[in-house]
Amino acid sequence: MTLYHALVLLPMFALLSWAAVHDVRTRRIPNLLNLILFLTGLGVSFTGMWTVSPAQAGLGALAGFALTVPLFAIGAVGGGDVKMLTALGAWLGPTGVLLVFLARAVIGLPIVIGQAMAQGRLRVLFRNTTVLAMGAAHVGETGIGHFAEVGKKARSVEKPLPWAVPVLVAATWVAWLMG
Repeated sequence: MTLYHALVLLPMFALLSWAAVHDVRTRRIPNLLNLILFLTGLGVSFTGMWTVSPAQAGLGALAGFALTVPLFAIGAVGGGDVKMLTALGAWLGPTGVLLVFLARAVIGLPIVIGQAMAQGRLRVLFRNTTVLAMGAAHVGETGIGHFAEVGKKARSVEKPLPWAVPVLVAATWVAWLMG
């Protein structure tokens, strides 16, 4: 990544850092922050200063939304998490936001396992993961409503992972790859 691109992306990094700090403290990501993240990403796409065109920014926002809404429906993420990945899609486009979504899962996995170990809930984590996998495998038979209820009851740790932390790390990696 060039210094030029790093400076262009500075607002994205600053907003994601603010979101990560706020998410760790409160387990919430403010709507205003997500709105500013979306609008600045869309605005930068119109300047041509970054690799994402306005069309890619729109598709990226749609992709971010589509990737997270199913997780929101089953209670795996909150509304602020959906809005944040949607807004990040405006900065990184559809391919970039998909990479962030996947990398966030890989980055978040050891954090969740460590969190469950520290709380003495590793067995609960593995049991709930199995229950969710079985529910997902049979969602066609039982329906999405049943799967959503199973997901909401399958809390493995006392406090959920602050979504914005692995997203910040993943977005930094993806932006470096893109720039």
